[in-house]
Amino acid sequence: MYVAVKGGERAIDNAHAWLAEERRGDASVEELSVPQIREQLKLAVNRVMAEGSLYDPDLAALAIKQSRGDLIEAIFLIRAYRTTLPRFGGSVPIDTEAMACDRRVSATFKDAPGGQMLGPTFDYTHRLLDFKLAAEGDVPAAEEAPASTAQTPHIMSFLDREGLIQPETDSDATPPDLTRTPLELPATRDLRLQSLTRGDEGFILGMAYSTQRGYARNHAFVAELRIGVVPVEMDIPELGFAIEIGEIEVTECETVNQFQGSKTQPPQFTRGYGLVFGMSERKAISMALVDRALRWKELGEDNLGAPAQDEEFVLYHADNIQATGFLEHIKLPHYVDFQSELELIRKLRREAQANTAQQTDTSDASGGSLSGKMKEAAE
Repeated sequence: MYVAVKGGERAIDNAHAWLAEERRGDASVEELSVPQIREQLKLAVNRVMAEGSLYDPDLAALAIKQSRGDLIEAIFLIRAYRTTLPRFGGSVPIDTEAMACDRRVSATFKDAPGGQMLGPTFDYTHRLLDFKLAAEGDVPAAEEAPASTAQTPHIMSFLDREGLIQPETDSDATPPDLTRTPLELPATRDLRLQSLTRGDEGFILGMAYSTQRGYARNHAFVAELRIGVVPVEMDIPELGFAIEIGEIEVTECETVNQFQGSKTQPPQFTRGYGLVFGMSERKAISMALVDRALRWKELGEDNLGAPAQDEEFVLYHADNIQATGFLEHIKLPHYVDFQSELELIRKLRREAQANTAQQTDTSDASGGSLSGKMKEAAE
């Protein structure tokens, strides 16, 4: 017999105290500070900011500390905090062409105007554990070059000039805000991009990988990947012009994808797009690939039945906070639900046993009659 169990306030308080103790770890080891996490676990901080939809490295670092390094829990904390913030208004669109780039690479044009910058990347490391880090050795300062004043136009602009890539149209319409209104399908492209940028990095990566393995069939080149700082400006009605209110670091990726053309359009390239807070190039590239796969309808392509083309599947399963909440709620008490399931199973088993017994009796009865008839026939 299963009965409901009451969780006492004292037990919950003790669980919280134990959690705090576990979070702190061995007290003889120096405690991590928020600045340490912000500066030395920057990629984790960036992911929390991107998927939490809030650009604040200090708060993201605090959330990582509070969550014991569980990034999804940290994202949950940031999103919850975000709901308490007042909203003053919207900024004007950021100009990524004016980005002060720390990293800028192109897989399509070797001699890109403005030059390519490798920046801080794992691409050329040997993936060997560096045991010198365990000795907490000092890191020598990297050489610094003078700040470049060269223009860094988007690589796509060169294809645009020749009409070789599908054009994009600007719009002054205010885009929907996924952080304030629930996702509704069918979603416009701007809403899809919002959903992808705050979607779980692992999920978006898996969807993007599936497109490279042949699902959704859209081979991509990275036209440009750039990471750097851009100013954020806001229109002030009293002043009549926009003023800079801060700077954010973003990663932007534009992909060039194949397109065979249609009855109304000549063969040309198409594009995928990704933009993420902070330095997060894996997420930005993944986002661009999935964005392109989801555009099959507007580009007049066939639906190949690939998961990455399924808007409902991708967008409704990309949010790791919703996924975590729905998944983890099953560990909470479900005593009443389980009792009803238990009673149902018992009832079905009783009925099945009764049917089996009835069939056995019928078989025995019919078998005896047949045996008697055979005996009579033999005599």
